Amino acid sequence: MTGSSLADVHRKARVFLTRAGIETAALDARLLVEWMTGTDQLEAIRNPNRLIDEPTVALLDSVLTRRINGESVHRIIGKRAFFGVELVLSPDTLEPRPDTEALVELVLPFLRERIAEQGIADLIDLGTGTGAIAIALLDQMPQLRAVGADISTGALDTARCNAHLAGVSDRFAGLQTDWFSAVSGSYDLVISNPPYIPSIEIVGLQPEVALHDPVRALDGGPDGLDPYRIIARHSRRHLRKGGAVALEIGYDQRGDIEAIFAKANFVLNGVQKDIGGLERALLFKPA
Repeated sequence: MTGSSLADVHRKARVFLTRAGIETAALDARLLVEWMTGTDQLEAIRNPNRLIDEPTVALLDSVLTRRINGESVHRIIGKRAFFGVELVLSPDTLEPRPDTEALVELVLPFLRERIAEQGIADLIDLGTGTGAIAIALLDQMPQLRAVGADISTGALDTARCNAHLAGVSDRFAGLQTDWFSAVSGSYDLVISNPPYIPSIEIVGLQPEVALHDPVRALDGGPDGLDPYRIIARHSRRHLRKGGAVALEIGYDQRGDIEAIFAKANFVLNGVQKDIGGLERALLFKPA
């Protein structure tokens, strides 16, 4: 690809990704071209003949090659929107995905009820990563406070950065901990999108995930359920009266996870489906 018009750059990028078998070639090409050229859809319509210089086109070639080699668009760009909040990504964090928004939607009514009763509410987000879940909820409710807990210092740095960029850093605290090991105090909500992929299945995931998301944030142990056992075992001591536990799950894990929490004397209180219609988030309360 050589220096050419904006319209040609868009077209060649689409063709390049389409021929490589990228399912979302048109969307991916548009996002990457816009990012590299500093343009948007309106500019492409108004000024299709705008000249894109050769160095920029050469850089775009390398970016498109990264996409073909399995790196996601948002990982390349280094940021992604989640529940209306733009988040910075890093190698230490999962890329937040739309399915996880089901977990946010599930707990909003519960947290609003707690705030109406108490004037304020507190949550802890276990395995916070980018901080996506906690920050999205803080953005929705000014009377909410959140602790983002993660074992990774890099992830916590990313989460703190995202909280600052979202304007909620005064209500967000990062805590380095291996699950509950360094957690103290009590919360209205324990929430988590824990690793839930069985160890043996990691290598078979899409390249965007298997090659670029941190394995520690994916691997849920032999059956994918180890983190749920930990959360079920230890959550109760950190829940206030009337508190709840909310979790993202794999599409086929509801029965197993419900059994794990029943054994820990919790009852299922809510279920939320994702954008594909699959059960993706569960809310438990102590029995």
